[in-house]
Amino acid sequence: MRLVSAAHTIPLVRELQMSIKAMLLPPGGGLDKLAPSVVESRAPGPGEITVRVHACSLNYHDYVVVSGGWPLTTPRIPLSDAAGVVTAVGDGVEDFAVGDSVVSLFFPDWHDGPPGPGQGNFARVPGDGIEGYAREEVTAPASAFTKPPCGYSHVEAATLPCAALTAWRALVVEGNIKPGDTVLVQGSGGVSVFALQFAKMAGANVIATSSSDEKLQRLKSFGADHLINYRSTPAWGAEVRRLTGHGVDHVVEVGGPGTMEQSLMAARVGGHIALIGILTGLAGEVSFIQALAKHLRIQGMIVGNRRHQLEMIRAIETSGIRPVIDRTFPLDELADGFRHQAAGRHVGKICVEL
Repeated sequence: MRLVSAAHTIPLVRELQMSIKAMLLPPGGGLDKLAPSVVESRAPGPGEITVRVHACSLNYHDYVVVSGGWPLTTPRIPLSDAAGVVTAVGDGVEDFAVGDSVVSLFFPDWHDGPPGPGQGNFARVPGDGIEGYAREEVTAPASAFTKPPCGYSHVEAATLPCAALTAWRALVVEGNIKPGDTVLVQGSGGVSVFALQFAKMAGANVIATSSSDEKLQRLKSFGADHLINYRSTPAWGAEVRRLTGHGVDHVVEVGGPGTMEQSLMAARVGGHIALIGILTGLAGEVSFIQALAKHLRIQGMIVGNRRHQLEMIRAIETSGIRPVIDRTFPLDELADGFRHQAAGRHVGKICVEL
């Protein structure tokens, strides 16, 4: 796909008749450097579909890329998650037809089983290794999409590929959650809220942490059974053990090195910690004697595959779970959406609507 600078649109009127609006991030990144641009549209080839993008959602991974935390060496259209409508279908496509609603995959090439070479890493993640979805239209392999839950809006569907699927894999696929289990979720971001919802769907008890009493009350309204303000209770791992008597079955660990020590304390003997986030940084000092003594299963994971997404969507349709949408922004205000995310005032997902 050839990028066309917005600063050179006037002499290219004929070309722009077949072009679409996009947001472009220059090499090195930076929120202030996100700028409107245009990209050329193209017809789908064999096995491909063209999708009119109607909504995207913002993830912490997107923020790290756009803010320059993981500097890019080439220009990039950001955002990994999108939902929209099929407008054209290439030869050999059987799963989708023009007019179908679709939602993207975080890993477009990881379809089933454990990740193999080139799967399950960021080299082929939209908005990072390849062009993302902050644009009006995209043409890509049909296998890079699924249908969304029946009755979902495009904004709701766009929240699923990263945050929801991460929570689903952590608790259902890898955690084998069952009724009566106890789950610890950290904060009020997208992954944590979805984890709370999936845990309640499975009949589990949920302990939620936050630094804000107001946010804790929101989490209670979503079904959280116990609330801990980690600012007023910094030793929240011990508080979790006091509440449960033995620790939790599952920890959805989104903080990383800054919260891992307390998560180790909070987990029961033989418990499961899904290590999925790095909100407190990439490295830190953690004593793992608790992991050894308590026979903990600590599993790092990044989102999930296409089969996981299909199974999650079937469960969502059965349970009636709806995403928690904090706020939506127009595409031109994408940088403001990331600033809202960085401020940490949101509960649930922040989205872009086109």
